[in-house]
Amino acid sequence: MGFAQQIPRPEHPQPQFMRNAWMSLNGQWEFEFDDADQGLAADWAGSTRKFNKTITVPFCFESKKSGIGDTSFHPVVWYRRTLTIPADWKDKRVLLNFGAVDYRATVWVNGRAAGEHEGGNTPFKFDITPLLKPGSNTVTVRAWDPPTDRAIPRGKQFWEPQSRGIFYTRTSGIWQSVWLEAAGSSYLEYFRIDSTLDGNVGIDARVAHPEKGLTLAYTIRGGDAVVATGSGAAADGKYLAAGAFIRNPRLWSFERPALYDVTLEVKKGTQTIDTVQTYFGFRTVTIENGRVCINHRPVYLKFVLDQGYWPESLLTPPSDEAIQYDIRLTKEMGFNGARKHQKLEDPRFLYWADKMGFLVSDEMANAYLFDEQYAQRFQKEWMEAVERDINHPSVILWAPLNESWGVPNLRDPRQQSHLRALYHMTKSMDPTRPVIDNEGWEHTEATDLYAVHDYTARYDGLKARWAKIEVKPGVKLPPNGREYAAPGHVYNGTPLYLSEFGGIAYILPGSQVPESAWGYSGVEKTADAVLDRLEGQYKAIAESPFIGICYTQITDVEQEINGLMTYDRKPKFDVKRLKAINDLLK
Repeated sequence: MGFAQQIPRPEHPQPQFMRNAWMSLNGQWEFEFDDADQGLAADWAGSTRKFNKTITVPFCFESKKSGIGDTSFHPVVWYRRTLTIPADWKDKRVLLNFGAVDYRATVWVNGRAAGEHEGGNTPFKFDITPLLKPGSNTVTVRAWDPPTDRAIPRGKQFWEPQSRGIFYTRTSGIWQSVWLEAAGSSYLEYFRIDSTLDGNVGIDARVAHPEKGLTLAYTIRGGDAVVATGSGAAADGKYLAAGAFIRNPRLWSFERPALYDVTLEVKKGTQTIDTVQTYFGFRTVTIENGRVCINHRPVYLKFVLDQGYWPESLLTPPSDEAIQYDIRLTKEMGFNGARKHQKLEDPRFLYWADKMGFLVSDEMANAYLFDEQYAQRFQKEWMEAVERDINHPSVILWAPLNESWGVPNLRDPRQQSHLRALYHMTKSMDPTRPVIDNEGWEHTEATDLYAVHDYTARYDGLKARWAKIEVKPGVKLPPNGREYAAPGHVYNGTPLYLSEFGGIAYILPGSQVPESAWGYSGVEKTADAVLDRLEGQYKAIAESPFIGICYTQITDVEQEINGLMTYDRKPKFDVKRLKAINDLLK
């Protein structure tokens, strides 16, 4: 596709929503810890007080790439930088975008409030046009992220000072890109592109500051050829819609990831007010005859668990090349996708998954305690996550919760209601993809796949547990620490998906690992011993009624050494043999 060549340098932080006039704010910012939480009272946003440190955005202060590398607790931090708006943006609205700031961000421009956002995983933007002045402007950000609060969605970020077990170093403050863009007087703030395999395309958009008489025009390209143009009028006030038809569309799949480039224009008469570049793929995900199907063709899910951590940058991908490397090596090992575990991944990861043909299970970072404030926070942020990622063809599954995290007592009817509500809210936003209500165990009937976790170590044990299971409603599944059905519920007969297994630890000779290094199902002394055991597990799975697997995990992470690669991405095993093992599953 021609779209990849259109991306300017540095790479646009959100390839599915690009305006030509944009400016990266990544790089050096002033930075300050505010352990006494005095910055608000002292008006640090409006003062000329110099901050004592410098940080490299978008890397969190806990990471080495930030230039700070301080992993101790600092609940409140401040950022500041100056910028000059390009002269040719004079008649435009200027939008200040943040990919993600953990956990609550308050933003000022020239000492005046621009806005606040709560939620450490989802993007936000502010129209800062009224706050700007000629010449130099100052952006100030205060980030509040209480490190020990387990009712805040935090994923694998540990609430104790040092990493331990399955939990890793925290990510506080800005951890995804920051950028400016110039938009029109009425501008696109959201759109959704739906397509069917016969070539029909529907575009629904939401416009900020709508004017009367707006239309939504589109140009769709396949490679260098224009394949469809057209427009649609306002549906209702700030909502615009349009439809298109493409004859004999090329379908997106992980084998052939065909993408179509789209230019969307908000028009008033013949005048173009706002323009956004995006892309989409023709792709359906269905469950048919007990199998997951892509474009109505059965696909065995061969996923790998991916925590999305890097040694020097933690949750922030260090580069585009690092993202591509992970996807390429994972595919060479014979996997066709990843379960992004307890992390809403950077949009550029999803862009490359779309481009390279890589399936993704989209999962939210969870909290660990339940109360009313948690429930409100989590639902709001998960809905923002679905809205952010809904147009990616690579995303084929939604998984809001893992192993009852955030709902630790499902005998409580409130927590069951929350679990079911997340499923139905996700379906209300997107009925086109399967939703897993609770990854791993304690499912209600409101789930499209029955995801189970089982770290049984060897062939005999796995086969004995699963080979004779009947896939039909009401069948008793073998418990694994917790029951696979939530209290008061039974197995609903949906396809069985082994979404965690393996976890075999191995230390690559010459690699450095912490003294606390461990793995889910023991440590093997040789690479061959790991692969022999893994091959036995795969043979047991092939004789069982699973429609997909997710191996734990693609890389080591800090003290957890059950990766197929080291933390710094050196393969531990023969990649060709790993692919041959994956080929056992059809």
